[in-house]
Amino acid sequence: MSIDAPQFQTTAPSDGEVIASFPIMTPEEVSAAVDRARIAAHWWAELGFDGRKTRLLAWKSLLARRAEQLAWLVHREGGKPVEDALLEIALSIEHLDWAAKNAEKILGERGVRPSLLTMNQRARLWYEPMGVVGVIGPWNYPVFTPVGSVGYALAAGNAVVFKPSEYTTAVGQWMVDSFAQVVPEQPVVQLITGQGATGAALCTSGVDKISFTGSTATGRKVMAAAAQNLTPVVLELGGKDAFIVDADANIEKAVDAALFGAMGNAGQTCVAVERVYVHDAIYDQFLDRLASRARELHPGNEATSSYGPMTMPAQIATIREHVDHAIACGGRAIVGGPESIGESVVGPIVLADVPESCPAVTDETFGPTVVVNRIRDLSDGIDKANANHYGLGASLFGKDRKALMEAARRLRTGMVSINSWVMYAGVPALPWGGVGVSGFGRIHGPDGLREFARSKGVVSERFPSPLVLTSFSRRPDTSAIISKALVALHGRRKWTS
Repeated sequence: MSIDAPQFQTTAPSDGEVIASFPIMTPEEVSAAVDRARIAAHWWAELGFDGRKTRLLAWKSLLARRAEQLAWLVHREGGKPVEDALLEIALSIEHLDWAAKNAEKILGERGVRPSLLTMNQRARLWYEPMGVVGVIGPWNYPVFTPVGSVGYALAAGNAVVFKPSEYTTAVGQWMVDSFAQVVPEQPVVQLITGQGATGAALCTSGVDKISFTGSTATGRKVMAAAAQNLTPVVLELGGKDAFIVDADANIEKAVDAALFGAMGNAGQTCVAVERVYVHDAIYDQFLDRLASRARELHPGNEATSSYGPMTMPAQIATIREHVDHAIACGGRAIVGGPESIGESVVGPIVLADVPESCPAVTDETFGPTVVVNRIRDLSDGIDKANANHYGLGASLFGKDRKALMEAARRLRTGMVSINSWVMYAGVPALPWGGVGVSGFGRIHGPDGLREFARSKGVVSERFPSPLVLTSFSRRPDTSAIISKALVALHGRRKWTS
């Protein structure tokens, strides 16, 4: 790499201090990293489940010991409070632990039962690593989100080429360097740095899969670029998550969850609470309590602030547009308003009675704002939630467990929390992903391990079959025998209207 190569810098959102400088890597440098990963992937796969498990658990242990150091870096480079960064790291460690310990159980070789026509065959199923996985990470959760792809891809036996966001590249480098300390033998996880063009180069580099987390608009570009080589992708994109509160809900508990879900991390969360639908019977009480709690928040640039500044300054324009439009079309600003939007820090904004057609309800805001609207009943809330083209997560609050579970089934989302917000993120065995323009594919859980592996089915003959099916020399009565067998096995139940 030339010392004269173009550079970019990451800066602290709080004060603009330069954190670090990184090279903008060329497509040729990205390809070279992928080539190195090919060799490393073979070595890593040959370690087997036990060998990989040992090394992944060592990485987990290192992350746990240095969590405070990493949390401070996440705070400085991304802007979130240190306590929130520690929570993110804790979740990441839990997922890494689960992936390492469960990979063999999920992906290991096992027998499957053959059919009656193939009873003479022994059938086996196993999963093989894809090879090299390209991971493009976001800036809002620069540890937790990449680990959902990197950790699971590694547990499945792949090497990884990781491009972190240009806003949080120092965090990405810290993660890659920490892995290299416990796995120094081969470049199993490599860092590539740059901006959008570098990510595009990774998509067309010939990796065996791309895992991308980011906006829906960028996800479309990633998918189009990967299509050039028919590279499969898993996309975890934006959300406009609904939070539905039934008449019998614990109001204080629902308010507490809604407030943190909407304002935590300055609302810069793909599963942030952006739409709250409250039963008319408790609407005013809920809104008053939410407003009171929101006014107590103290956003800012300190480590102890309720939440920090916007990491990506360009997002402020979207927040302003959504708030202005919501008020112009008849919505009410209950807490804050246009005046709450500063150059880097946005104060909490609670909007009410915003028409469902407004961008503040239909489009991802990605800021510390929330819309609170009335619903007639739980069913009305489900209908309003499902009317959106996003479908990532949702939350339900109430006392009728049966009704809430049925509502969860009706929600057009990938994930649901009942009487909590985002608790599915803390259950490593559950999948993470959305539907609609929120993306497709899954990370986390068994589905997340299988996402980074190829299934292979193998049959071997146990004994010669008396009825040879795949031969030009088969018996003349083979067809008649098969027909009788089909009727006996599958044709006894007759259709009745």
